Amino acid sequence: MRYLGLLGGMSWESTLHYYQQINEGVRERLGGLHSAPLLLHSVDFAPVADLQQRGEWQALGAQLACAAQGLVQAGARGLLLCTNTMHKVAPQIEAAVDVPLLHIADPTITALQAAGVRRVGLLATGFTMEQDFYRQRLAAAGLAVLLPDAADRSEVHRVIFDELCLGQVLAASRERYRAIIGRLQAAGAEAVILGCTEIGMLLQPEHSPLPLFDTTALHAAAAVTWLQGG
Repeated sequence: MRYLGLLGGMSWESTLHYYQQINEGVRERLGGLHSAPLLLHSVDFAPVADLQQRGEWQALGAQLACAAQGLVQAGARGLLLCTNTMHKVAPQIEAAVDVPLLHIADPTITALQAAGVRRVGLLATGFTMEQDFYRQRLAAAGLAVLLPDAADRSEVHRVIFDELCLGQVLAASRERYRAIIGRLQAAGAEAVILGCTEIGMLLQPEHSPLPLFDTTALHAAAAVTWLQGG
């Protein structure tokens, strides 16, 4: 198997799930003591989150591009960015290296298309929901993306940063997310993308009135396929 470089720490809570799911996927396919050949660059999330709030995306892109180059120099033959939001700077990362970046939206698009979903709700950070870098990739694949209203977007974002990124999984927040999904369903959504890598900590299929497409799980599965030469 080829080495895969992980750009993680945004937050480390979800990077932990990436590491576990990728290794579990390799063991499931190959059996025995097999595990995934991974290289990890894990950032300090606090200054990253501060730059996000200030809109300093160019600086963030430069930081992650440098980290990506380090992973390639260490032997990575592909890269995986363990966050949805920071795919805003994916073009900067891709321009800095000569190995593929496995984009988080692509396996999600494939899964939605396979399920016949055309109108999908998006739960994510405010950056991912309100900026177009992510939604445009979905729309280019023929998907109609439905967003929560402003108040619901604010609550989804708050729970991610104030709770999930700190490892707090609260039943009350799960119920609020469930209600938000209900409103997306009423607006015509056929399914919901968990478009932040921490949301899978809070929501499982049994918690939702709509099918859930967990980007962390789908991205990790795509990584396992890539590691095996797929």
